[in-house]
Amino acid sequence: MKLTKIIVVPVLVGLLSVSLFSCKTKKLAAKPAPAPVVRETPVETKQPETPPVEKVEEPKPVEKPNFNFQKVQFEFNSDVLKTSSYEILDKVIAEIKKEPTAKFVINGNSSAEGSAERNQSLSVDRANSVKTYLVNGGLDGSNFTINGNGESKPIADNKTEAGRVLNRRVEITRN
Repeated sequence: MKLTKIIVVPVLVGLLSVSLFSCKTKKLAAKPAPAPVVRETPVETKQPETPPVEKVEEPKPVEKPNFNFQKVQFEFNSDVLKTSSYEILDKVIAEIKKEPTAKFVINGNSSAEGSAERNQSLSVDRANSVKTYLVNGGLDGSNFTINGNGESKPIADNKTEAGRVLNRRVEITRN
């Protein structure tokens, strides 16, 4: 019996190791091997050298200042600027500063109330009030010409108060 044990044990061990080895081989054989990764190297193609294209900048449109200001208003029989005119005149100053050498005419006007002489004098005083404001805002006084129109150039009917209010004005135009 000893002999059978001696022979049986190594045979069993051998069979066991063969079966384990064969199982691993079956498992390995069952899995498909990954496909080899083929890396293609790009073929270099030389392009003919072209000179760099110069970027041509389009000319920017020049913003032309707006030099037509007409809503500088005054109270009846007064050359004192209305508070509402300050904002308008500040815009005038900003626009004129864009072209500081431009020449302008400041046209004073009045409504038809009162004598023609008084209205003429009042229209000149109103134009001078505007010029003083502009000069105090940093503009060159020599670029302004004063013109008093009196009541001769109304923009509204002098028969109504609303029309007379509109006629008490100063207009600034480019010379």
